[in-house]
Amino acid sequence: MLDHECTTREVFRNNFFSDWRKEMTAEERRAIESLDKCDFTEIHRHFVTKAAARKALPKEERQLREEAEKRQQEFGYCMLDGHREKIGNFKTEPPGLFRGRGDHPRMGMLKRRVMPEDVTINCSRDSKIPEPPAGHRWKEVRFDHTVTWLASWTENIRNSTKYIMLNPSSRLKGENDWQKYEVARRLQGAVGQIRAQYRADWTSREMRKRQRAVALYFIDRLALRAGNEKEEGRTADTVGCCSLRVEHVRLHPEADGCRHVVELDFLGKDCIRYYNKVPVEKPVYRNLQLFMENKDPSDALFDRLTTASLNRHLQDLMDGLTAKVFRTYNASITLQGRLRVLTRAEDSVAAKVLSYNRANRAVAVLCNHQRATPKTFERSMQNLQSKIKAKQQQVAEAQEELGKAKADHACRGDSRSKSFVRKRERLLQRREEQLLRLSIQATDKEESKQVALGTAKLHYLDPRISAAWCKRFEVPVEKIYNKTQREKFAWALAMASEDFEF
Repeated sequence: MLDHECTTREVFRNNFFSDWRKEMTAEERRAIESLDKCDFTEIHRHFVTKAAARKALPKEERQLREEAEKRQQEFGYCMLDGHREKIGNFKTEPPGLFRGRGDHPRMGMLKRRVMPEDVTINCSRDSKIPEPPAGHRWKEVRFDHTVTWLASWTENIRNSTKYIMLNPSSRLKGENDWQKYEVARRLQGAVGQIRAQYRADWTSREMRKRQRAVALYFIDRLALRAGNEKEEGRTADTVGCCSLRVEHVRLHPEADGCRHVVELDFLGKDCIRYYNKVPVEKPVYRNLQLFMENKDPSDALFDRLTTASLNRHLQDLMDGLTAKVFRTYNASITLQGRLRVLTRAEDSVAAKVLSYNRANRAVAVLCNHQRATPKTFERSMQNLQSKIKAKQQQVAEAQEELGKAKADHACRGDSRSKSFVRKRERLLQRREEQLLRLSIQATDKEESKQVALGTAKLHYLDPRISAAWCKRFEVPVEKIYNKTQREKFAWALAMASEDFEF
């Protein structure tokens, strides 16, 4: 892990050294008193060399793949309602150092090995119960048909429960996905009335209703998460809409040429910073001023609101409605709207894919799906720019050759010289198309370097929108979804016609 930036952070090093000392013998604790004096480069070099050697032996790689396939066939499937279904990931997480995301306060802590005694198995009473490894036993075997997980255990870093589930391509998962997006589509018919209701509540005499209405406005317009109750103990200072504090909000009567601007700055899910400066409607602005009056920075902004009370209100507004349904609805509507604006039928496939990715980026920005710039970004961009320069040279050479061919044909005027001109024209066209694809690829890579496109695509965007768009504009679905994603959304690819509307 020495090549990861997180290992240089003080919190990572302190947590690692604290957990490492717990594993040391008394003699080792006396000898090793400071992490700064420890040198792990030899160990790191050993594992890097070992990995490189394994990659250099194709025969060994092939054997490893064959062994992995055998394990997949033995442990990677289960029977569900008489159907053989693939399991998502049948392996427990290996031990290692916890990295987390963003500035997580527990990064560097030791993730312990999961033992059979930690694992609960869930299967049907009449099934063959999997055998634990020799000399071990399962923590528990239960027969709970009301849940979809097959095995579970509690990890030691955050005491959260981890599950082994069915593969996303399974029939049950597909049905759940379809139901999720259908609930979001139902919101389409109710959202006008819901918005009218929370606007009316901005002037309510009850402070509870005013706070709930403003929070719902944020959830609707900014796709904020509702925020859950925090776990006890050492946790990251992450918040959602309902748990915002006064210190997370700044009000600007005017900023960037807009009036009534709200500046939000806080740590969201997975310690990802949420920062947004957005103009809001005047009643929202005035209510926020009221909510912040005579409060300390650490006080709750919505002190009359809880996540539980907001969820109960959402259920009253529409059966099945949650803050996540709002995110799914707004993400899908945004994608559909941006695709209409950006896509041109006469564009090349590469240009259409760029338009799709730009629409997807608009959703990722809305949902705050960020990522750190990949470590390999600069090198890969340099390689891409080198390819573009080489292709530009080839285009220039093809143009020159075409000019000579046309001049030769003007002199000779025979069929052979005419045929040669056509060949040069086709060569130039082919190289210009290749240059265009490389240029589009560079633009796409640059625009996406700090945006995570996959999260929204997998969890918030109705795949029928993408499937319909591919059919309507004759874009191969492989350009949008990889093999795993096509398996996950097989139901949508089969169901959606080119005129599907969310």
